[in-house]
Amino acid sequence: MQQHLTHPIFKIISESSTDLNIPAYVIGGWVRDIILNRPCKDIDIVAIGSGIELAEHVAQKLGNKYQVHVFKNFGTAQIKYEDYDIEFVGARKESYRSDSRKPAVENGTLEDDQNRRDFTINALALSLSKSNYGALLDPFDGTGDIKKKIIRTPLDPDITYSDDPLRMMRAIRFSTQLGFEIEAGSLEAISRNKERIKIVSKERISDELNKIILAPKPSTGFKLLFNTGLLHLIFPKFVLLQGVETINGKSHKDNFYHTLEVLDNICKKTGDLWLRWAAILHDIAKPQTKRFEPEHGWTFHGHEDRGSRMVPKIFTELKLPLNEKMKYVQKLVQLHLRPIVLSKSEITDSAVRRLLFEAGDDIDDLMILCEADITSKNPMKVQRYLKNFELVREKLKDIEEKDRVRNWQPPISGEDIMKTFNIPASREVGVIKLAIREAILDGHIKNEYSDAYDFMIKKGEEMGLKLSANNE
Repeated sequence: MQQHLTHPIFKIISESSTDLNIPAYVIGGWVRDIILNRPCKDIDIVAIGSGIELAEHVAQKLGNKYQVHVFKNFGTAQIKYEDYDIEFVGARKESYRSDSRKPAVENGTLEDDQNRRDFTINALALSLSKSNYGALLDPFDGTGDIKKKIIRTPLDPDITYSDDPLRMMRAIRFSTQLGFEIEAGSLEAISRNKERIKIVSKERISDELNKIILAPKPSTGFKLLFNTGLLHLIFPKFVLLQGVETINGKSHKDNFYHTLEVLDNICKKTGDLWLRWAAILHDIAKPQTKRFEPEHGWTFHGHEDRGSRMVPKIFTELKLPLNEKMKYVQKLVQLHLRPIVLSKSEITDSAVRRLLFEAGDDIDDLMILCEADITSKNPMKVQRYLKNFELVREKLKDIEEKDRVRNWQPPISGEDIMKTFNIPASREVGVIKLAIREAILDGHIKNEYSDAYDFMIKKGEEMGLKLSANNE
Protein backbone atom coordinates (compact mmCIF):
# COMPACT_ATOMS: atom_id res chain seq x y z
CA MET A 1 0.00 0.00 0.00
CA GLN A 2 3.07 2.27 -0.10
CA GLN A 3 1.92 3.70 -3.42
CA HIS A 4 -0.90 5.46 -1.55
CA LEU A 5 1.49 7.24 0.83
CA THR A 6 3.57 9.14 -1.73
CA HIS A 7 2.34 12.61 -0.69
CA PRO A 8 5.19 14.49 1.09
CA ILE A 9 3.06 15.04 4.22
CA PHE A 10 3.15 11.30 5.04
CA LYS A 11 6.96 11.27 4.84
CA ILE A 12 7.10 14.24 7.23
CA ILE A 13 4.73 12.54 9.72
CA SER A 14 6.82 9.35 9.42
CA GLU A 15 10.05 11.27 10.17
CA SER A 16 8.40 12.97 13.17
CA SER A 17 7.20 9.57 14.37
CA THR A 18 10.79 8.30 14.26
CA ASP A 19 12.22 11.43 15.93
CA LEU A 20 9.80 11.11 18.87
CA ASN A 21 9.71 7.32 18.97
CA ILE A 22 5.89 7.55 18.69
CA PRO A 23 4.52 4.93 16.25
CA ALA A 24 1.92 6.50 13.94
CA TYR A 25 -0.71 5.20 11.53
CA VAL A 26 -3.14 6.60 8.97
CA ILE A 27 -6.49 5.12 10.00
CA GLY A 28 -10.17 5.14 9.12
CA GLY A 29 -11.99 6.93 6.33
CA TRP A 30 -8.96 8.07 4.31
CA VAL A 31 -7.67 4.48 4.02
CA ARG A 32 -11.17 3.21 3.15
CA ASP A 33 -11.68 5.86 0.48
CA ILE A 34 -8.25 5.30 -1.09
CA ILE A 35 -9.18 1.62 -1.58
CA LEU A 36 -12.60 2.65 -2.93
CA ASN A 37 -10.94 5.24 -5.20
CA ARG A 38 -13.04 8.03 -3.66
CA PRO A 39 -11.67 11.53 -3.00
CA CYS A 40 -11.01 12.25 0.67
CA LYS A 41 -9.49 15.37 2.24
CA ASP A 42 -9.76 14.30 5.91
CA ILE A 43 -6.72 12.37 7.15
CA ASP A 44 -6.83 10.79 10.61
CA ILE A 45 -3.49 9.94 12.25
CA VAL A 46 -3.48 7.73 15.35
CA ALA A 47 -0.33 7.86 17.49
CA ILE A 48 0.74 5.28 20.05
CA GLY A 49 1.51 8.09 22.45
CA SER A 50 0.66 11.80 22.35
CA GLY A 51 -1.09 12.86 19.18
CA ILE A 52 -0.73 16.52 20.19
CA GLU A 53 3.06 16.18 20.61
CA LEU A 54 3.29 14.49 17.20
CA ALA A 55 1.23 17.25 15.54
CA GLU A 56 3.42 19.98 17.03
CA HIS A 57 6.58 18.24 15.81
CA VAL A 58 5.08 17.88 12.29
CA ALA A 59 4.27 21.61 12.29
CA GLN A 60 7.91 22.41 13.20
CA LYS A 61 9.14 20.26 10.29
CA LEU A 62 6.77 22.15 7.98
CA GLY A 63 8.54 25.34 9.08
CA ASN A 64 5.77 26.52 11.42
CA LYS A 65 3.86 27.90 8.43
CA TYR A 66 0.91 25.77 9.47
CA GLN A 67 -0.89 26.39 12.74
CA VAL A 68 -1.65 23.52 15.12
CA HIS A 69 -5.18 23.69 16.54
CA VAL A 70 -5.15 21.83 19.86
CA PHE A 71 -8.32 20.45 21.48
CA LYS A 72 -7.03 19.40 24.90
CA ASN A 73 -10.41 18.17 26.17
CA PHE A 74 -10.46 15.60 23.37
CA GLY A 75 -6.71 14.95 23.30
CA THR A 76 -6.60 15.86 19.60
CA ALA A 77 -4.78 18.33 17.38
CA GLN A 78 -5.44 19.47 13.83
CA ILE A 79 -3.30 20.89 11.04
CA LYS A 80 -4.77 22.30 7.82
CA TYR A 81 -2.18 21.48 5.17
CA GLU A 82 -2.86 22.51 1.55
CA ASP A 83 -6.45 21.29 1.08
CA TYR A 84 -6.17 18.49 3.67
CA ASP A 85 -7.52 18.47 7.24
CA ILE A 86 -5.12 16.29 9.24
CA GLU A 87 -6.23 15.24 12.71
CA PHE A 88 -3.84 13.68 15.23
CA VAL A 89 -5.00 11.65 18.23
CA GLY A 90 -3.45 9.20 20.65
CA ALA A 91 -4.61 5.56 20.43
CA ARG A 92 -7.54 5.09 22.80
CA LYS A 93 -9.43 2.48 24.69
CA GLU A 94 -13.07 3.34 25.45
CA SER A 95 -15.75 2.26 27.90
CA TYR A 96 -19.36 3.49 27.91
CA ARG A 97 -22.13 4.17 30.43
CA SER A 98 -25.67 3.18 29.47
CA ASP A 99 -27.02 6.76 29.63
CA SER A 100 -24.42 8.41 27.38
CA ARG A 101 -22.66 7.93 24.06
CA LYS A 102 -19.63 9.82 25.44
CA PRO A 103 -17.07 7.22 26.52
CA ALA A 104 -14.57 7.16 29.35
CA VAL A 105 -11.24 7.21 27.52
CA GLU A 106 -7.81 5.88 28.45
CA ASN A 107 -4.59 5.44 26.50
CA GLY A 108 -4.50 2.27 24.45
CA THR A 109 -2.77 0.25 21.80
CA LEU A 110 -3.42 0.27 18.05
CA GLU A 111 -5.48 -2.89 18.61
CA ASP A 112 -7.62 -1.10 21.22
CA ASP A 113 -8.12 1.78 18.79
CA GLN A 114 -9.17 -0.49 15.94
CA ASN A 115 -11.53 -2.41 18.25
CA ARG A 116 -13.40 0.79 19.11
CA ARG A 117 -14.05 1.70 15.45
CA ASP A 118 -17.63 1.58 14.19
CA PHE A 119 -17.19 -0.62 11.10
CA THR A 120 -14.56 -2.98 9.70
CA ILE A 121 -14.14 -0.75 6.65
CA ASN A 122 -13.23 2.14 9.02
CA ALA A 123 -10.77 0.08 11.12
CA LEU A 124 -8.12 -0.14 8.38
CA ALA A 125 -4.72 1.33 9.22
CA LEU A 126 -1.55 2.06 7.22
CA SER A 127 1.72 2.16 9.12
CA LEU A 128 3.89 5.29 8.92
CA SER A 129 6.73 3.71 10.90
CA LYS A 130 10.09 3.54 9.13
CA SER A 131 10.38 -0.22 9.65
CA ASN A 132 7.12 -1.17 7.89
CA TYR A 133 6.08 2.02 6.06
CA GLY A 134 2.85 1.50 4.09
CA ALA A 135 1.96 -1.86 5.71
CA LEU A 136 -1.80 -2.44 5.93
CA LEU A 137 -3.13 -3.54 9.31
CA ASP A 138 -6.56 -5.05 8.77
CA PRO A 139 -7.52 -7.21 11.78
CA PHE A 140 -11.22 -7.53 10.85
CA ASP A 141 -10.90 -8.11 7.08
CA GLY A 142 -12.24 -4.68 6.20
CA THR A 143 -10.71 -5.01 2.72
CA GLY A 144 -12.71 -8.21 2.26
CA ASP A 145 -15.88 -6.38 3.31
CA ILE A 146 -15.09 -3.61 0.81
CA LYS A 147 -14.82 -6.22 -1.94
CA LYS A 148 -18.07 -7.87 -0.80
CA LYS A 149 -19.72 -4.45 -0.32
CA ILE A 150 -20.73 -5.14 3.28
CA ILE A 151 -21.14 -2.89 6.34
CA ARG A 152 -20.14 -4.90 9.41
CA THR A 153 -19.06 -4.00 12.96
CA PRO A 154 -15.63 -5.16 14.21
CA LEU A 155 -17.10 -6.52 17.46
CA ASP A 156 -20.56 -7.67 18.62
CA PRO A 157 -23.00 -5.29 16.83
CA ASP A 158 -25.30 -5.13 19.89
CA ILE A 159 -22.41 -3.74 21.94
CA THR A 160 -21.19 -1.45 19.14
CA TYR A 161 -24.65 0.11 18.60
CA SER A 162 -25.65 0.21 22.27
CA ASP A 163 -22.37 1.93 23.21
CA ASP A 164 -22.76 4.64 20.58
CA PRO A 165 -26.25 4.59 19.02
CA LEU A 166 -25.29 7.19 16.39
CA ARG A 167 -23.44 4.31 14.72
CA MET A 168 -26.84 2.92 13.67
CA MET A 169 -27.43 6.08 11.62
CA ARG A 170 -23.86 5.90 10.31
CA ALA A 171 -24.33 2.28 9.19
CA ILE A 172 -27.37 3.29 7.16
CA ARG A 173 -25.61 6.38 5.85
CA PHE A 174 -22.55 4.42 4.64
CA SER A 175 -24.82 1.75 3.14
CA THR A 176 -26.70 4.47 1.21
CA GLN A 177 -23.62 6.44 0.13
CA LEU A 178 -21.52 3.44 -0.93
CA GLY A 179 -24.23 1.09 -2.18
CA PHE A 180 -23.15 -1.51 0.41
CA GLU A 181 -25.42 -3.95 2.27
CA ILE A 182 -25.57 -3.96 6.05
CA GLU A 183 -24.61 -7.45 7.24
CA ALA A 184 -27.75 -9.33 8.41
CA GLY A 185 -26.73 -9.68 12.08
CA SER A 186 -25.80 -6.01 12.18
CA LEU A 187 -29.13 -4.97 10.64
CA GLU A 188 -31.04 -7.05 13.20
CA ALA A 189 -28.99 -5.42 15.98
CA ILE A 190 -30.06 -1.96 14.75
CA SER A 191 -33.72 -2.98 15.09
CA ARG A 192 -33.05 -4.36 18.59
CA ASN A 193 -31.19 -1.26 19.75
CA LYS A 194 -33.26 1.40 17.98
CA GLU A 195 -34.61 2.91 21.23
CA ARG A 196 -31.02 3.83 22.20
CA ILE A 197 -31.11 6.55 19.51
CA LYS A 198 -33.02 8.67 22.06
CA ILE A 199 -29.77 9.47 23.92
CA VAL A 200 -28.22 11.01 20.76
CA SER A 201 -28.57 14.76 20.17
CA LYS A 202 -30.97 15.86 17.44
CA GLU A 203 -28.16 17.83 15.79
CA ARG A 204 -26.01 14.70 15.31
CA ILE A 205 -28.98 12.71 14.02
CA SER A 206 -29.90 15.43 11.50
CA ASP A 207 -26.28 15.64 10.35
CA GLU A 208 -26.38 11.93 9.43
CA LEU A 209 -29.89 12.27 7.97
CA ASN A 210 -28.70 15.10 5.70
CA LYS A 211 -25.80 12.93 4.48
CA ILE A 212 -28.33 10.20 3.60
CA ILE A 213 -30.45 12.78 1.76
CA LEU A 214 -27.37 13.92 -0.20
CA ALA A 215 -26.58 10.36 -1.36
CA PRO A 216 -27.20 9.44 -5.02
CA LYS A 217 -30.30 7.38 -4.09
CA PRO A 218 -31.59 8.49 -0.66
CA SER A 219 -34.64 6.20 -0.74
CA THR A 220 -32.31 3.29 0.11
CA GLY A 221 -31.46 4.93 3.42
CA PHE A 222 -35.03 5.94 4.23
CA LYS A 223 -36.27 2.40 3.62
CA LEU A 224 -33.58 1.06 5.98
CA LEU A 225 -34.53 3.69 8.58
CA PHE A 226 -38.19 2.70 8.20
CA ASN A 227 -37.62 -1.07 8.27
CA THR A 228 -35.41 -0.92 11.37
CA GLY A 229 -37.87 1.35 13.20
CA LEU A 230 -35.39 4.23 13.54
CA LEU A 231 -37.46 6.55 11.33
CA HIS A 232 -40.45 6.15 13.66
CA LEU A 233 -38.30 7.60 16.47
CA ILE A 234 -36.38 10.35 14.65
CA PHE A 235 -38.99 11.57 12.11
CA PRO A 236 -42.46 10.21 13.06
CA LYS A 237 -44.36 12.72 10.89
CA PHE A 238 -42.77 11.22 7.78
CA VAL A 239 -43.78 7.70 8.82
CA LEU A 240 -47.45 8.81 8.93
CA LEU A 241 -47.37 9.01 5.12
CA GLN A 242 -46.97 5.23 4.89
CA GLY A 243 -49.91 2.96 4.16
CA VAL A 244 -52.92 2.64 1.86
CA GLU A 245 -56.57 2.90 2.86
CA THR A 246 -59.44 1.48 0.79
CA ILE A 247 -63.12 2.41 1.01
CA ASN A 248 -65.79 1.17 -1.45
CA GLY A 249 -63.04 -0.32 -3.59
CA LYS A 250 -61.28 3.06 -3.92
CA SER A 251 -57.70 3.39 -2.67
CA HIS A 252 -55.16 6.20 -2.51
CA LYS A 253 -51.47 5.72 -3.28
CA ASP A 254 -48.91 5.06 -0.53
CA ASN A 255 -47.64 8.60 -0.01
CA PHE A 256 -44.50 7.46 1.84
CA TYR A 257 -43.18 5.43 -1.09
CA HIS A 258 -44.44 8.06 -3.55
CA THR A 259 -42.40 10.69 -1.67
CA LEU A 260 -39.30 8.50 -1.83
CA GLU A 261 -39.78 8.19 -5.60
CA VAL A 262 -40.05 11.98 -5.88
CA LEU A 263 -36.89 12.33 -3.78
CA ASP A 264 -34.93 9.91 -5.99
CA ASN A 265 -36.29 11.66 -9.11
CA ILE A 266 -35.16 15.09 -7.91
CA CYS A 267 -31.70 13.74 -7.03
CA LYS A 268 -31.12 13.07 -10.74
CA LYS A 269 -31.46 16.82 -11.37
CA THR A 270 -30.00 18.54 -8.28
CA GLY A 271 -27.51 18.12 -5.46
CA ASP A 272 -29.14 20.92 -3.47
CA LEU A 273 -29.94 19.67 0.06
CA TRP A 274 -32.85 22.05 0.61
CA LEU A 275 -34.53 21.30 -2.71
CA ARG A 276 -34.29 17.64 -1.71
CA TRP A 277 -35.90 18.53 1.65
CA ALA A 278 -38.73 20.22 -0.28
CA ALA A 279 -39.26 16.90 -2.09
CA ILE A 280 -39.40 15.08 1.27
CA LEU A 281 -41.93 17.53 2.74
CA HIS A 282 -44.08 18.36 -0.30
CA ASP A 283 -46.87 15.96 0.74
CA ILE A 284 -46.15 15.91 4.49
CA ALA A 285 -49.68 17.14 5.39
CA LYS A 286 -51.56 14.50 3.40
CA PRO A 287 -52.34 12.37 6.50
CA GLN A 288 -53.91 15.42 8.20
CA THR A 289 -55.94 16.48 5.13
CA LYS A 290 -57.04 13.03 3.91
CA ARG A 291 -60.81 12.74 3.33
CA PHE A 292 -63.02 10.21 1.54
CA GLU A 293 -65.74 11.68 -0.68
CA PRO A 294 -68.08 8.96 -2.10
CA GLU A 295 -68.47 10.74 -5.46
CA HIS A 296 -64.74 11.58 -5.91
CA GLY A 297 -62.81 9.09 -3.80
CA TRP A 298 -59.83 10.22 -1.70
CA THR A 299 -58.96 13.92 -1.48
CA PHE A 300 -56.15 15.86 0.20
CA HIS A 301 -57.50 19.40 -0.19
CA GLY A 302 -55.21 22.10 1.16
CA HIS A 303 -52.31 19.76 1.93
CA GLU A 304 -49.89 22.21 0.31
CA ASP A 305 -50.96 25.07 2.61
CA ARG A 306 -51.08 22.88 5.73
CA GLY A 307 -47.73 21.32 4.81
CA SER A 308 -46.10 24.71 4.39
CA ARG A 309 -47.29 25.69 7.87
CA MET A 310 -45.86 22.43 9.29
CA VAL A 311 -42.33 23.11 7.98
CA PRO A 312 -41.12 25.43 10.83
CA LYS A 313 -42.14 22.93 13.51
CA ILE A 314 -40.48 20.04 11.66
CA PHE A 315 -37.28 22.08 11.21
CA THR A 316 -37.38 22.97 14.92
CA GLU A 317 -37.87 19.34 15.97
CA LEU A 318 -35.04 18.13 13.73
CA LYS A 319 -32.75 21.04 14.71
CA LEU A 320 -32.48 22.17 11.09
CA PRO A 321 -31.71 25.86 10.43
CA LEU A 322 -34.61 28.26 11.04
CA ASN A 323 -33.45 30.72 8.40
CA GLU A 324 -33.83 31.46 4.69
CA LYS A 325 -33.34 27.75 3.90
CA MET A 326 -36.46 26.91 5.91
CA LYS A 327 -38.45 29.69 4.20
CA TYR A 328 -37.30 28.39 0.82
CA VAL A 329 -38.59 24.88 1.65
CA GLN A 330 -41.85 26.39 2.95
CA LYS A 331 -42.35 28.31 -0.29
CA LEU A 332 -41.78 25.26 -2.51
CA VAL A 333 -44.14 23.11 -0.41
CA GLN A 334 -46.77 25.88 -0.59
CA LEU A 335 -46.48 26.26 -4.37
CA HIS A 336 -45.79 22.69 -5.51
CA LEU A 337 -49.29 22.13 -6.96
CA ARG A 338 -49.51 25.40 -8.88
CA PRO A 339 -47.53 24.40 -12.01
CA ILE A 340 -49.39 21.06 -12.04
CA VAL A 341 -52.73 22.91 -12.09
CA LEU A 342 -51.44 25.18 -14.87
CA SER A 343 -50.29 22.18 -16.92
CA LYS A 344 -53.76 20.61 -16.82
CA SER A 345 -55.73 23.64 -17.98
CA GLU A 346 -55.60 26.48 -20.47
CA ILE A 347 -52.69 28.60 -19.32
CA THR A 348 -53.71 32.22 -18.77
CA ASP A 349 -51.16 35.03 -18.66
CA SER A 350 -52.61 36.17 -15.33
CA ALA A 351 -52.07 32.75 -13.66
CA VAL A 352 -48.48 32.63 -14.94
CA ARG A 353 -47.78 36.18 -13.72
CA ARG A 354 -49.05 35.28 -10.25
CA LEU A 355 -46.90 32.16 -10.12
CA LEU A 356 -43.82 34.14 -11.18
CA PHE A 357 -44.64 36.83 -8.62
CA GLU A 358 -44.96 34.30 -5.77
CA ALA A 359 -42.07 31.99 -6.74
CA GLY A 360 -39.57 34.71 -7.72
CA ASP A 361 -36.06 33.35 -8.29
CA ASP A 362 -37.15 29.93 -7.01
CA ILE A 363 -39.39 29.29 -10.03
CA ASP A 364 -36.82 27.02 -11.73
CA ASP A 365 -36.42 24.92 -8.58
CA LEU A 366 -40.21 24.72 -8.27
CA MET A 367 -40.47 23.36 -11.81
CA ILE A 368 -37.77 20.75 -11.03
CA LEU A 369 -39.80 19.67 -7.97
CA CYS A 370 -43.03 19.46 -9.98
CA GLU A 371 -41.45 17.34 -12.70
CA ALA A 372 -39.97 15.02 -10.03
CA ASP A 373 -43.49 14.68 -8.59
CA ILE A 374 -44.60 12.72 -11.67
CA THR A 375 -44.39 9.10 -10.49
CA SER A 376 -47.00 7.45 -12.70
CA LYS A 377 -46.17 3.94 -13.90
CA ASN A 378 -47.87 4.80 -17.22
CA PRO A 379 -45.13 6.03 -19.64
CA MET A 380 -47.70 7.75 -21.89
CA LYS A 381 -49.06 9.71 -18.93
CA VAL A 382 -45.55 10.73 -17.86
CA GLN A 383 -44.74 11.96 -21.37
CA ARG A 384 -47.98 13.95 -21.50
CA TYR A 385 -47.26 15.63 -18.14
CA LEU A 386 -43.67 16.45 -19.12
CA LYS A 387 -44.85 17.92 -22.43
CA ASN A 388 -47.40 20.08 -20.59
CA PHE A 389 -44.72 21.24 -18.15
CA GLU A 390 -42.57 22.25 -21.13
CA LEU A 391 -45.45 24.48 -22.28
CA VAL A 392 -45.64 25.99 -18.78
CA ARG A 393 -41.87 26.66 -18.86
CA GLU A 394 -42.18 28.40 -22.26
CA LYS A 395 -45.07 30.50 -20.98
CA LEU A 396 -43.12 31.45 -17.84
CA LYS A 397 -40.21 32.59 -20.00
CA ASP A 398 -42.44 34.62 -22.35
CA ILE A 399 -44.33 36.35 -19.55
CA GLU A 400 -41.15 37.14 -17.62
CA GLU A 401 -39.54 38.73 -20.68
CA LYS A 402 -42.67 40.78 -21.28
CA ASP A 403 -43.83 41.71 -17.77
CA ARG A 404 -40.79 41.31 -15.46
CA VAL A 405 -42.78 40.24 -12.40
CA ARG A 406 -40.17 37.78 -11.12
CA ASN A 407 -38.75 39.26 -7.89
CA TRP A 408 -41.39 41.99 -7.93
CA GLN A 409 -40.31 45.61 -7.53
CA PRO A 410 -43.40 47.86 -7.66
CA PRO A 411 -43.11 50.66 -10.26
CA ILE A 412 -44.86 53.04 -7.83
CA SER A 413 -43.60 53.20 -4.23
CA GLY A 414 -45.55 54.09 -1.10
CA GLU A 415 -43.56 57.33 -0.97
CA ASP A 416 -44.71 58.18 -4.53
CA ILE A 417 -48.35 57.72 -3.46
CA MET A 418 -47.94 59.88 -0.33
CA LYS A 419 -46.32 62.72 -2.32
CA THR A 420 -48.88 62.52 -5.13
CA PHE A 421 -51.86 62.90 -2.78
CA ASN A 422 -50.07 64.71 0.06
CA ILE A 423 -51.14 62.07 2.60
CA PRO A 424 -49.25 60.39 5.47
CA ALA A 425 -48.47 56.67 5.72
CA SER A 426 -51.94 55.16 6.03
CA ARG A 427 -54.33 52.38 5.01
CA GLU A 428 -55.09 54.26 1.77
CA VAL A 429 -51.44 53.96 0.67
CA GLY A 430 -51.57 50.18 1.15
CA VAL A 431 -54.87 49.91 -0.73
CA ILE A 432 -53.47 51.78 -3.76
CA LYS A 433 -50.22 49.79 -3.77
CA LEU A 434 -52.17 46.53 -3.69
CA ALA A 435 -54.53 47.71 -6.44
CA ILE A 436 -51.56 48.59 -8.69
CA ARG A 437 -49.99 45.18 -8.09
CA GLU A 438 -53.24 43.31 -8.83
CA ALA A 439 -53.86 45.35 -12.00
CA ILE A 440 -50.38 44.41 -13.29
CA LEU A 441 -50.76 40.74 -12.37
CA ASP A 442 -54.18 40.59 -14.01
CA GLY A 443 -52.76 42.20 -17.15
CA HIS A 444 -54.95 45.33 -17.00
CA ILE A 445 -51.91 47.60 -17.07
CA LYS A 446 -48.25 47.13 -18.03
CA ASN A 447 -45.52 46.79 -15.40
CA GLU A 448 -44.26 50.29 -16.22
CA TYR A 449 -44.14 53.57 -14.32
CA SER A 450 -46.33 55.59 -16.70
CA ASP A 451 -49.17 53.01 -16.75
CA ALA A 452 -48.95 52.52 -12.99
CA TYR A 453 -48.94 56.31 -12.41
CA ASP A 454 -52.12 56.82 -14.47
CA PHE A 455 -53.78 53.93 -12.63
CA MET A 456 -52.74 55.42 -9.25
CA ILE A 457 -54.33 58.78 -10.12
CA LYS A 458 -57.58 57.10 -11.17
CA LYS A 459 -57.68 54.87 -8.09
CA GLY A 460 -56.94 57.80 -5.78
CA GLU A 461 -59.77 59.84 -7.30
CA GLU A 462 -62.17 56.90 -6.83
CA MET A 463 -61.18 56.89 -3.13
CA GLY A 464 -61.85 60.62 -2.84
CA LEU A 465 -58.19 61.64 -2.58
CA LYS A 466 -57.06 64.98 -3.99
CA LEU A 467 -53.84 65.56 -5.88
CA SER A 468 -51.20 67.64 -4.10
CA ALA A 469 -50.54 71.12 -5.53
CA ASN A 470 -47.32 69.87 -7.18
CA ASN A 471 -49.19 67.18 -9.14
CA GLU A 472 -52.21 69.15 -10.36
